[in-house]
Amino acid sequence: MVRRKTHNLPSGMIKFQQAFWRYPNWLHALRATLSMAVLSIPFIIAGKPFYGIILALGALAGALTETHDHPKGRLKALSVTILAFFVSSFAVGLLYNNPWLLGAGFILSTILFILIGGISEQYRTITFGSILVGIYAMLGVEISPAWYWQAILLPAGALFHGLITILLTYYDPWRLPDEQMAGGFKALADYLEKKAGLFPSKKEDQATINKDLAMLNINVVNALEKIKDVLNNYSRELKDQELLRPYLQRFMLLQSLHERAASSHERHDKLSNEVAQAEVMEGFGEMLRQLAYACRRVAENMLTGARYDHPSALEWISKAVEDKLSDLDSDSAQPFVLLHHNLHRSHLSLKFLDDTELGTSIPRLRKDERSLIQRFRPLLSFSNPRLRYALRLSLSFLIGFILEKSLHLEKGAWVMLTSLFVSQITYSDTRRRLFQRVLGTASGVVLGALLVHVFTGVAAQVLLMLASSVAFFYWLRTNYSVAVIFITTFVISAFNLISPDAGVHIMIPRLMDTLLGAALSFLSIRFLWPGWQYRRMPELISKAMKTNRDYLQAIIGEYRETSADDLEYRIARREAHLADNELAQAWNSMRQEPRSKQKLMEHAFTLTFLNHALLSHISALGAHRETHITLNLSHITGPIIRMLSESGDYLINRENVIPTDLSPLLLELKEQINATDTSLKKQQLRLFYNIASATAKITKELQETVVDS
Repeated sequence: MVRRKTHNLPSGMIKFQQAFWRYPNWLHALRATLSMAVLSIPFIIAGKPFYGIILALGALAGALTETHDHPKGRLKALSVTILAFFVSSFAVGLLYNNPWLLGAGFILSTILFILIGGISEQYRTITFGSILVGIYAMLGVEISPAWYWQAILLPAGALFHGLITILLTYYDPWRLPDEQMAGGFKALADYLEKKAGLFPSKKEDQATINKDLAMLNINVVNALEKIKDVLNNYSRELKDQELLRPYLQRFMLLQSLHERAASSHERHDKLSNEVAQAEVMEGFGEMLRQLAYACRRVAENMLTGARYDHPSALEWISKAVEDKLSDLDSDSAQPFVLLHHNLHRSHLSLKFLDDTELGTSIPRLRKDERSLIQRFRPLLSFSNPRLRYALRLSLSFLIGFILEKSLHLEKGAWVMLTSLFVSQITYSDTRRRLFQRVLGTASGVVLGALLVHVFTGVAAQVLLMLASSVAFFYWLRTNYSVAVIFITTFVISAFNLISPDAGVHIMIPRLMDTLLGAALSFLSIRFLWPGWQYRRMPELISKAMKTNRDYLQAIIGEYRETSADDLEYRIARREAHLADNELAQAWNSMRQEPRSKQKLMEHAFTLTFLNHALLSHISALGAHRETHITLNLSHITGPIIRMLSESGDYLINRENVIPTDLSPLLLELKEQINATDTSLKKQQLRLFYNIASATAKITKELQETVVDS
């Protein structure tokens, strides 16, 4: 699958182009900066820097609000974006001399914009940009030659950047799904490399590795969701759906690889005890590292169009492990049979990457069929985190606006700008962003003040502004603190171009406004409906248990009757991983909350990682669903499914006991394992034993949680 255009270029140019395509963050940064340079430099040369800088700010806002769409979809989104930018900036200019009317309109529109942004990711970026442009207009209205100029220049800058982006996407319309798919394979490679550390491993080392794996799993699942959204967006715009086939095949491959990577067949310390077993475990570790390397090669193929060459080392490592297993006695080799089968299938899937016969099958995509009204209505409930976020942010804006007008703060709109970037839906994200913003701004003030004294000429300051833009957009996707440093130096150099020393003059007030805006954001999330994670835990545990149950039931359905289209199975798998992600993120967020709100922290930690272990065992069962099974599935899975259903509501209903007891099932499975000679059947029994054991441990932890709460 090579879609990258080379137009019969010489080999040297092709290599240069491939190297250029390899870094999407740099491409995004250079494209945005190029737009800003083309817009601003002619006006600066002509001695009218205001027009050039405001156009550049419009392009900056446009770059921050790019949507993940097919070129046709981007054209539609750009039309909505320009209209929203015009209304926002026009209203600021028109109402600026009526400050309280301006404030009321801005607060109400903020609430509306935030709620509309909850409909989809596309709307979220557009509405965020509209609020941002409104604040930019407040910052520039006093130095504008006329009140209406910003309503022309800001949307015009965004329009120019948007058209440049659309032209580039028409030149290479598959760039966006390529980037998203590459990001998914890179995230999976990170997960595989970390998991290789378990082969072999000691019990005392596994807690740290498993904790890291749970966090890395969040990145993989989030990447899968982004890919799904992009493919759905492209599917809506394409008449010929066959064009999506290569991407659908790789998307399904990535999901399948993730299921196998997330699967856990046995405790790794138990498999590392004997010397011969440790050698096999080292072989598995090397297979995982080579699979990670192969995933990175697939990502490079997606980004650059370079041919995918499957690592030849995987073939002989897999054969070496298989030979080593054949040298072991059946009891020693038995725990490794399905594990080797799992990794070998991942190797074959990557080897036959785009082979429609030997590779992964092409499925249907699941689309959100709800209307805009149906998606908007739930956002109006006060229990919805987005409505609470909208109210907190608008209140921060209101207080900032009142302080600006009553205290006559110079460029007081920086207070609202800081609140916009610092305020997040959760306490932990707001706290993290607060430190990043304050640290970045303070560092940027010091660095910017030094640089403008070194780069004193107009040309030098233009270069400083554009270099800051490149650095800002590059780091924005990887390190927000560093990005803030460079957006601060960008602002200093930009204002210095409008008026000499103006950039340095506004920096100390800007730093104070940043501290004030950050404080307002922190206080609002601390005292206004913060949504502490311990309150969400019962609901998240319930959701995780029920989605695990549905996933297990879907796997059993696949064992009984494998269908050509496994859409329902894939939906159940996706929902289980999303629920696991939510639980892991909630626990991670709880660690950032005040100690008084970290209630039952140890129980939350244990439940989070027991759930991830349970999902790993269920994933192992799902990864082998094409194998023949002769077990009495109803007899084995019935008690487990009942237990998962009952556990799902346990913390919510606060019952004293859970009726189902898995002890008899565990004892029976253990006896069957000891009495079974057939390697495959024995390993299948162990998978069910591990699932039942993890379920029982979660139930016990839930009971202890209720006792301690």
